[in-house]
Amino acid sequence: MSRYTGPRLRVIRALGVSLPGLTSKSFEKKPHPPGQHGRTSRRKVSLYGTRLREKQKLRFHYGLTERQLRAVAEYAARRRGNTAGLIVEQLELRLDNVVFRAGFARANAASRQLVRHGHVSVNGRVLDIPSARVRRGDVVAVRESGQKAVRTQKERGEVLARPEWLDVDGDALTVRVVAVPDVTAIPFPIEMQLVIEFYS
Repeated sequence: MSRYTGPRLRVIRALGVSLPGLTSKSFEKKPHPPGQHGRTSRRKVSLYGTRLREKQKLRFHYGLTERQLRAVAEYAARRRGNTAGLIVEQLELRLDNVVFRAGFARANAASRQLVRHGHVSVNGRVLDIPSARVRRGDVVAVRESGQKAVRTQKERGEVLARPEWLDVDGDALTVRVVAVPDVTAIPFPIEMQLVIEFYS
């Protein structure tokens, strides 16, 4: 399944939660699900449906394909430790997500474009792979070629508060990973146990 490129506001209305990585728009004007039957009371969601919805939150927020998210879940299940925490660690430490959470882009799609176009460096070396994982102590910087685009986006106002596990220098457009994120790092409500059950 390819990456989603359809209407983003429709997705957050269907899931019933704002996903800052997908879009900065809000569904307050239309808080009901999309479609002609959205305003009416919906039938009871099945157990599978509730787990699918939680999984879809992750997929759309981080802008992943189904194959990518399944690979992350399987990798976390094979390792020792808290599976939910390992999934979050793998997702939050993606290079495109670090650029987004640092406030250099207004959505994960925009940060992915910055990375793919070669505007981002890690520890002084250009890295154009959005799915690359950064580690604690790594320094991610926006190169001179991409600073104009970043400053233009920053002038529109920041959408999301910067997390504690990142040390951001807004003037130099650099960010250092100072800690490993945990489940509380996800910027929207989600039940990770249901995601694990979906893939189990």
